[in-house]
Amino acid sequence: MKKAELAFVPFPVTSHITPAIDLAKLLVRHHDRLSITIVLMNPPFASSKTRAHLESLASNSTIIDHRITLVLLPHDYTIPETSDAHIINSTFIQNQITHLKHFLTNHINQYSEPGHDSPQLAGLVLDMLCAPFMDVADELGLPAYMFFTTSAGYSSLMFHIQIDAKDDPNAELVLPTFANSIPSKVLPEFMLDKDVFSYYLNQFRRMKEKAKGFVINTFMELEPHAIGSLVGATFPTVYTVGPLLNLAVEQSDSNVGSKDTTDDCDVIKWLDDQPPSSVVFLCFGHLGRFSEDQAKEIANALENSGIRFVWSLRQSKSGGYTDSMEALIKGFLNRNAGMGKIVEWAPQVAILSHPAVRGFVSHCGWNSILESVWFGVPIAAWPLYAEQQINAFEIVRDLGLAEEIRLDFFMDFQSQDAQAVVSAPQIEAGIRRVMEHDSDIRKNVKEISEKSRKALMNGGSSYNSIGHLINDVFDNMA
Repeated sequence: MKKAELAFVPFPVTSHITPAIDLAKLLVRHHDRLSITIVLMNPPFASSKTRAHLESLASNSTIIDHRITLVLLPHDYTIPETSDAHIINSTFIQNQITHLKHFLTNHINQYSEPGHDSPQLAGLVLDMLCAPFMDVADELGLPAYMFFTTSAGYSSLMFHIQIDAKDDPNAELVLPTFANSIPSKVLPEFMLDKDVFSYYLNQFRRMKEKAKGFVINTFMELEPHAIGSLVGATFPTVYTVGPLLNLAVEQSDSNVGSKDTTDDCDVIKWLDDQPPSSVVFLCFGHLGRFSEDQAKEIANALENSGIRFVWSLRQSKSGGYTDSMEALIKGFLNRNAGMGKIVEWAPQVAILSHPAVRGFVSHCGWNSILESVWFGVPIAAWPLYAEQQINAFEIVRDLGLAEEIRLDFFMDFQSQDAQAVVSAPQIEAGIRRVMEHDSDIRKNVKEISEKSRKALMNGGSSYNSIGHLINDVFDNMA
């Protein structure tokens, strides 16, 4: 039997690279004649820490798996003089087309030499934000599979929605994506910009027309309705491959994404001393920073609730807390000594897997939702930006897996300012509901948690879907 190789091209941020690596591990584990090259882009807008991480991955790829190789494309992109993230990202992807084509062409030529017992490049697995690379796949005669690191719900929404969707803030949209109508006020804020919205709608239409398949980080039992809305003659084949999770910290002391290992260990030691199922965990992603006014409302909510807590509170974009924020934190902790911990960076997986943790106040990033489902920890939904409002709507209203703090809360991506401050009573009510012992939400989460684990087991829905994907790759080579 021939050997096959897939080239993965993830968008160059951790929340997209990590699921791509996790998917690569699953695929090579399923088939011993399959290998994967992960092509990393080197973005100039990345922090020095992120760039160092990318370079480290590329130089130590054999640590991951001997059949998974990571390479780093050249870095020659100059950031345009604009603060518009869409322009920066889209022009960067266009800049990388030539580099990707050059690498893949050389790669194919290198391994097609006579007598070379190497795998045949059988397809590209492209990040959903890298749709322009489908042209490279076309030129090289390769099938392109689109990899969605978001929910099936958000992915389906982008295929079914129209350009004027957010014109009426009070509208309720009836779309095939969800069982319930969608309030336009929870649609992603980028839809207010007609040019940006139009750009992404066109990219999704191109995926629908040109992609060989859709690979989605979800599982059938979690999103049956949304996945069903992507199945039909007008869509490519859908492969559900999730939940893709980096659970390394379950088995080791390493804390992926953490900034200070000492602080991480302190948090876990503190949790070890707490009663089972007594702690609420508050964490809002690496961009989730709050104003002092909002932090004060969260502190008041926690203090009034009397519930033990771990609160991941980010510093300002410029680094460090203001003097008044420092005073707020110190006074709050002094009044609530022994009841909780405030840290800047938290080892999320280690905390969610800890038996002391009972509830999770989250920004509803898709990776965080999958982790909460895996560990059976219900969410109190407080989305901030990107597609998080749609994620929150889906798990609260459509799936019955989360409590609501506020679904239509938006934070400006650049300034980190919110449109409004959520009050302490509203936050406290959400925390109390998510910490209830016998709620329907908790029962639902426990049930779907068990299904999430079975999905990846031999015979499970995602296990079988991964097998179908691999068979399709090898069939294309015949």
